[in-house]
Amino acid sequence: MKNDITLREMQQQVDDYIAQFKEGYFSPLALMARLTEEVGELAREVNHYYGEKPKRSDEEENTIDMELADCLFILLCFANSLDIDLKKSFSDMMHKFNTRDADRWTRKDE
Repeated sequence: MKNDITLREMQQQVDDYIAQFKEGYFSPLALMARLTEEVGELAREVNHYYGEKPKRSDEEENTIDMELADCLFILLCFANSLDIDLKKSFSDMMHKFNTRDADRWTRKDE
């Protein structure tokens, strides 16, 4: 698998993976629950690395990058299940930030 994969290619890889199984995509509500679970796991890892709560010595070593990737996988599943093109959605979202929030933050060159 190449590392410079596009968002569309990610969505296609996830779709190809899910297509192997009779169950297909989970319902939107189930995907929302799964995403919430994964975000919780990410929060736990961030807290272990940057917060005041160290890991117990018997806890499995997870990493922030893998927890982020788990969240991404669920987001890709969510988008695919609803026929959402994330590349277009991302472009629309960035347009919103670049217009609505254009003067919201202090620019480094000011």
